[in-house]
Amino acid sequence: MRKSALFIIALMAGLLLPAAPASAHAGLQRTDPPSGSIVAQAPRQVTLYFTEAVTPVPGQLRIIGPDGKRADRGEPSVGGSQVSIPLREGAGRGTYLVSYRIISDDSHPVSGGFAFSIEAPSTTAPGVLGGSGAEVDPVVSALLPISRYLGYVGLLLVVGPVLLMIGLWPTRLSRPGKLVWTGVGLLAGGTVLALYLQAPYVTGGALFGASGADLREVLSSRFGFTGLARLAVLAAAVPLLRRVLAAKNTKSDQIILGVLGTVAALTWPLAGHPSASPAPPLTVAVDLVHLVAMAVWLGGLVGLALHLLPRGTDGELRALMPVWSRWAGWAVTALVVAGVAQALIEVGTLPALFNTRYGQLLIVKAVLLAGVLGMASVARRKVLTGEPKVRRMVFGELAVTAVILAVTAFLVQQTPARTEAALPSASANLPFSATMNNSLFKLQVELDPAAVGNNTMHMYAFTPDGKPIKVLEWQVTVAMPSRDIAPIEVAVLQLTDDHAVGELTLPTPGTWELRFTLRVSDIDQATVSQTVQIK
Repeated sequence: MRKSALFIIALMAGLLLPAAPASAHAGLQRTDPPSGSIVAQAPRQVTLYFTEAVTPVPGQLRIIGPDGKRADRGEPSVGGSQVSIPLREGAGRGTYLVSYRIISDDSHPVSGGFAFSIEAPSTTAPGVLGGSGAEVDPVVSALLPISRYLGYVGLLLVVGPVLLMIGLWPTRLSRPGKLVWTGVGLLAGGTVLALYLQAPYVTGGALFGASGADLREVLSSRFGFTGLARLAVLAAAVPLLRRVLAAKNTKSDQIILGVLGTVAALTWPLAGHPSASPAPPLTVAVDLVHLVAMAVWLGGLVGLALHLLPRGTDGELRALMPVWSRWAGWAVTALVVAGVAQALIEVGTLPALFNTRYGQLLIVKAVLLAGVLGMASVARRKVLTGEPKVRRMVFGELAVTAVILAVTAFLVQQTPARTEAALPSASANLPFSATMNNSLFKLQVELDPAAVGNNTMHMYAFTPDGKPIKVLEWQVTVAMPSRDIAPIEVAVLQLTDDHAVGELTLPTPGTWELRFTLRVSDIDQATVSQTVQIK
C-alpha cells in the first residue's frame, strides 16, 4: 500500500513540473485618449476601460510625460471596470506614456501601457505600446498552479475518504488517518502558499520581495478573505475529523462536516473566474457543484485504491462496490453537467473554444475526462457482474484524473475565453510611428491605422536638436517596389509651419516605402525614407 501511495503522489507531483505562466483575466478594451492618438489639447484625465471590475495596485498607475517625469496628479478614481488617472495641469506638447497594473475581479493582475500625444509626438517618442500581459516573476508563476493543485488534492483526500468512512467502511478495517491528515496538510499548505504568492503575483515582485504592506493588502482583499475562511473552516473541521477517524461520529457531526466542506469548497469559486462572470450566482453555484463532485469521485477512488480494494474481503467488496458505483455515477453526472454549464458560460462561442488557450485546455480536459468515464464504465460493468477486484482499473482512472487535475490547475490561470474574445484582436492594426533623421531636420511620422485601405498620415518636422522647424514645401510619395507599384504622390495639407497631414490609400498588404522630401529654406532640402509593413 505504501508503494501505491508513493506512486500516486509522485505522479501528481510530476505533472506539476511544466508549469505555465499565469495570464491576466481582465482585458483593456479601450482608452480615452485612444492609444496612439494625437489630441489637440491636454485632457483633464486619462481613462482606461476594462472588461470587468478592477482594483488598482497601489502606486502602479502612472503617466510619464515627455520630460520623463510623472505627469499624473492625485489618486486615480475607480468605478467598476473604469479607471481614471488625473493628468497634471499645464501638460505640454509631446508624447505621454501611461502604465498600469491592476487586479481584475477574479484576483488576477493585469499590467500594460500605451502612449498618446498632445499636439504632436515627441521627437524621441516610443512606438505605441500595447498588451496587457501581467509581468510575473517566473518562480512565482511556476508556483501558482502548484499551490492550487495542492489545494485540490488536499480537498479530495479529505472529502472522499471521509465519505467512504461514514457510509461504506467495514467495521473490522482500521481507518485511513494518514490519508486524511495528509489531505488536511496539503489543503492548509496549498492555501497558505497561495495567500503568500498572491502578494508578489499582484505587485510583480520577486518571490521573497513581498512587504508586510503587500501581504496585508492581499489579506484584506476578497482573495485573502476566502483563503482565511478556508483555513478557519479547516481548523473547525479537525475535531470532527478526529471523531470520524475514531468511528465515534454522530449524525450531527456528519451534518456539520457536510456544511463545513461545502463552505470550504465555496471559497474557490468566490475568489476565481465564477465571481467575475456575467452571472456570478449561477457560475459560483455551478463551480461549487463541479468541485464537490470532483472531490467525492476522485477522493473516493483514492480511498478505494489505497485501502478498501487491497484490504477488503470479496464479500465486503461485493457489498460495498455497487453502492460506491452508484455514488460515483451521481458524482460524475453532476461533474459533467456542471462542466458543460461552466464551458457554456466561460467560453460563450464555438470559435472561442478553438481559438483561445482557455478553450484548447478545456478540450484537452474533456478528452481526458471521456477516457476516464470509459474506464469507469468498464469498472462499473465488472462490479455489477459480481467481479469486485477492479483495483487496476481504479488506478488507471486515478492516473488520468491526476492529469485532469493538473490541466485544471493551469486552466484557472488562463484568461477565460469569453474575456479574450471580448478584447480587441491581437492582430488589430495599431498606428505606425517612426522618426527619420538627416543633417537638416528630424521627421516624426504617424500613420493610422497602418492597414490596407484609407490611412491618415501626420508629419512633424524638427531641427536636429529637437526644436520645431518651418517647412516651406512637403513632397510625399508611397511605393511598393516588390510589386512594381511606382511611387504615388500623396496630397499634403500643411497645418502649421512644422506639421502637415496627408490622406493616402494603400490598396494591398506588404512592405510599402514612404519617401519624404522637405524644403526648409530657399536652397536647403533633403529626402528621407521609411518602410512600413501593411497587413
